Amino acid sequence: MTYRTVVMYMEIGCFVSCLCGWILVCSTLPTEYWTFSEVGSVVLTTSNYYSNLWRDCISDTTGVSDCKDYPSMLALPAFLHACRALAVCAVITGFFGGVLTLIGMKCTKIGGSEIANARVTFAGGITYLVSGFCGMITYSWWANKVVSEYLDPNFREQKYELGAAVFIGWGGSTLLLSGGTVLSYFSGKEGLPSTSLKTPRRPASYVTARTRRTYMMPAMSSRLNLGPPLFYEGRTSRTTRATTKAGPNYSRDSFV
Repeated sequence: MTYRTVVMYMEIGCFVSCLCGWILVCSTLPTEYWTFSEVGSVVLTTSNYYSNLWRDCISDTTGVSDCKDYPSMLALPAFLHACRALAVCAVITGFFGGVLTLIGMKCTKIGGSEIANARVTFAGGITYLVSGFCGMITYSWWANKVVSEYLDPNFREQKYELGAAVFIGWGGSTLLLSGGTVLSYFSGKEGLPSTSLKTPRRPASYVTARTRRTYMMPAMSSRLNLGPPLFYEGRTSRTTRATTKAGPNYSRDSFV
């Protein structure tokens, strides 16, 4: 099995994992059981209070349930607005991450070259990571608030416990993070240029460019003398001839 085949199967597995995580995150938004509380007022009648990001609900053992939306968006705390925004961002980024990954995977062959597909897959993996982080922050922040209110002895209002939607959201966010991490690693390793330091290449000189295909320089020689020799064997150089024609040389003792 070649490396390309291994990466292709890895991308398929990560895509399925991220798709399942995105579906789990989407399923928590319409679910009312983000928080849950059970209050027994009468022996045969028990009231169940549960709520989510959008509404509060109440039901009893007789099967009667009633839900009421939050009255005003301006009157809601900033915590609830932030959780809503993060949950919606998790859904939107997960959708675009699926589209990018589906285009860039090796098994689909929708994109262009291998490097272009790897870069598109890397973008999809990063988008999946953003979706997973948004979802994980949303559910963890919500759970921290519920647990802190439940354990606070000075909190006098209705205390709630963690509902099933929070645990489902944690599982979906974990799948998104794990699948996006593996996708980003393999696709980034193939599609992005290496960041390792490289030794600077020496520019090709005239001699090396001219004689690259004709001969190879000896390994022992470190320099190549390109200038013409000053003296030749068997005959004098032009400088010597010019000196001879100019006249004889007289020494200091000849005048004595």
